[in-house]
Amino acid sequence: MWKTIIRRLLLMIPQILILSILIFILADFMPGDPFTGLVDPNLDPAQIEAMREAYGLNDPLPVRYVDWMGDALRGNFGRSFNFQRPVTQVIAGRLGNTVRLSIVSIILTYAIGLPLGILAGRYNESILDKAVLVYNFVSFAIPTFVLALLMVYIFGYNLAWFPARGSVSVNANTTWEVFSSQVYHVILPAITTAVLGTTSIIQYLRSEIIDAKVSDYVKTARSKGVPIQKVYTRHILRNASLPIASGLGYTIVGVFTGSIFIEQIFTYSGMGYLFLQSINTRDYSVIFVLVLFYGFLGLIGTLLSDLILMAVDPRIRID
Repeated sequence: MWKTIIRRLLLMIPQILILSILIFILADFMPGDPFTGLVDPNLDPAQIEAMREAYGLNDPLPVRYVDWMGDALRGNFGRSFNFQRPVTQVIAGRLGNTVRLSIVSIILTYAIGLPLGILAGRYNESILDKAVLVYNFVSFAIPTFVLALLMVYIFGYNLAWFPARGSVSVNANTTWEVFSSQVYHVILPAITTAVLGTTSIIQYLRSEIIDAKVSDYVKTARSKGVPIQKVYTRHILRNASLPIASGLGYTIVGVFTGSIFIEQIFTYSGMGYLFLQSINTRDYSVIFVLVLFYGFLGLIGTLLSDLILMAVDPRIRID
């Protein structure tokens, strides 16, 4: 197994390299430059051109890529044009918020999805099952930004149960106040993310349970007098959970990448919000690192899903 993991990790190196080349090519087609809208419009164009020359933006694309890659291999990912700080410091300042949002979202996603999927599968064709299906269809059909705006409007402004903006209160001073404020601010965007993420969990689990209930091994267990509760816990749920377990890695990655729009709508100061800011300001240095990070997460998610599936089903071996 370890040889397989190491081999898969080594294969990620050329994949990340190809992704970095694609990023540079696509970024070169973006209109404008990092100084667009960030400098005085009355500034002499010659001065703007001198700034572009100083940052190497007039160099050919291959030269810029080789220079950036050489610095990146030495741990220098450049400076943010917008924040005038090293890119690693800018991202590190937002990473904690995104990780916090992702962890809470994943916990809520499975806390909501697993019970609903189990109940819908066990009591299929009942009123409960139909209610769960309606919830599932709505959560699947509603766009991310629509649900997020509704959550902000209802629970943020009308009911005022949760803060509608930011990641921490400006009035928080002590360590406990900061922590409690961060938890309070993360609840509403995390619930929104979780509602959108339960669709596949409920659907897969419900379908697998319904199929397992009529399988031969379940009929055999029932004919031997095994209690129905034990049949579900030891036979049906164990087999029905395999697709859910295999998708855990993708779920983790999906929460990280899907939080881009959630963070933007909730003005939540995380990596997703930073990513959209960087695109608007043409902050190439930050864009490159964030896209590479999301690409790396996707590769890790694939490997993690394979490992989890192998752990829950010893019959499966990854190659």
